[in-house]
Amino acid sequence: MAVSLILGAFEPEIFMALDIKFGVSTWLWTSPFGTTLAEPLFAKISSMGYDAVEIAVEDPALIESAKIRELLNRYSLEVIVCGAFGPSRDLTADDRSLRENGLHYIEECLDICVGLGARFFAGPMYAAVGKARMVSPGQRTKEWELAVSNLQKVCRMAEARGLEIALEPLNRFESDLVNTAADAARLIADIDHPAAKMILDGFHMNIEEPSIQNAISAAGKHLIHVQVAENYRGTPGTGQTNWRAWYQGLEAIGYTGTVSIESFTPDNQELAAAVCVWKPLARSQDQFAREGLAFLKQWASGIIPEMNTD
Repeated sequence: MAVSLILGAFEPEIFMALDIKFGVSTWLWTSPFGTTLAEPLFAKISSMGYDAVEIAVEDPALIESAKIRELLNRYSLEVIVCGAFGPSRDLTADDRSLRENGLHYIEECLDICVGLGARFFAGPMYAAVGKARMVSPGQRTKEWELAVSNLQKVCRMAEARGLEIALEPLNRFESDLVNTAADAARLIADIDHPAAKMILDGFHMNIEEPSIQNAISAAGKHLIHVQVAENYRGTPGTGQTNWRAWYQGLEAIGYTGTVSIESFTPDNQELAAAVCVWKPLARSQDQFAREGLAFLKQWASGIIPEMNTD
């Protein structure tokens, strides 16, 4: 039950603290991420007070797992591994070579997960990001079935390595296949494999979900990771996101994982055309990370701010 605490000119709602950790994506600063960038970036992320770093793997060849794992240990950071699914990595493509390339890339990323000590591999791995078209019902069914069959293969690869996968719904401008938590839950049900789980990204949810709280409920036990940024992909706490609904949704399902800030540098290579971040969204990327974490820690402590409606 909420109680009120007078703070300035309004009365924020005060709840019990969420039992979560905080992470931030390498995409906030750099693209593509590689071993040579790891030490200064990890040192910065650790000094800011983050618990985890979310490594975006655009090019697996740039990742030297042994060296990066040593740096993760040095800076006391947990790790999450996310994929970058450009047009050459598409499990639902008509072109078989693109499907095979997607499977090969996912397998490389699963091996990186093992090498770094990650528990799962996350991303919209069912299709290429930016693949958003009006197609016939028959074509849609064909692509759904391709996603299911290929992700069953991915789940078997993950299971063999002691891993899970976290499937991410995207907004309608970035995907025409999986847009909501309910879509992802249906995909997981069709895959019918215990390694198939879900990640939710607040940016996409602000576009697609009528209710953030109901979307989290739809994800339920499948939810193993959360990404957040504001509705405009900016610093958490500076936009129109309903953080009260986020709190109540995560509390209701007993979520105890990581909440990571994911936004992008304008220099992103693999997904530039899809994410459409053409200019900085804060005075500096360091400010974005520092102020975003301060807001999230206050929010997770149970102090729920009013929505910004200016």
